[in-house]
Order: sequence, then structure tokens, then C-alpha cells
Amino acid sequence: MPKFLYVYHGGSVPESEEEGKKVMQAWMDWMGSLGDAIIDGGNPVGMSKTVVPGGKVEANGGANPASGYSLINAADMDDALAKAKGCPILDAGGSVEVAETMDM
Repeated sequence: MPKFLYVYHGGSVPESEEEGKKVMQAWMDWMGSLGDAIIDGGNPVGMSKTVVPGGKVEANGGANPASGYSLINAADMDDALAKAKGCPILDAGGSVEVAETMDM
């Protein structure tokens, strides 16, 4: 079965502990709904740096910094996209980049 990388971008930070608990529960519920499709539930990531041509390092995280990732199984791109549409980051103004991994 094909594997897909979800890269989460953006999303607002919860403003209170109570809101944070609700957001965490939404993520747990969504991940639970994916069931056996999850290969690696992933993690949030910190601020990134970008190495650009010439070796210069930019500390701005790029044009659309990643905020986390997951790796899932899906039948095809359409299935992976359908699964991503339930991601809680969308409710927080973020996005999910979906890419099929390639076996080498």
C-alpha cells in the first residue's frame, strides 16, 4: 500500500490550557479515526532553518514553515487527501501538505 507524508503548516496556538486540551483531544480523535493507516503519528516540530544555494542559512523557516508531520498508508492520493480533510490543523487556519513517498 502506498505511503504518504503529511506535513502540517501553520495553525494558531491555543490561547488557554482548556483550549489546548480541546485541540489535543481533536488530534487524538482524528488520529484514532485513521486507525491502522497510521505508520508514524509524527510530532510537532520547532522553528526550522533553511539552507539555500551557496550554503547560506536562513533562520526564518522558509516561506511556509512546517509545524509537524505524520506518515500514513492510503490506497492512493485521493484517499490520502480525503483522510487529510479531517485534520484539526485546518480548523486552526493551517494546512496539510500531502506527498506520496517513493520506495527506493
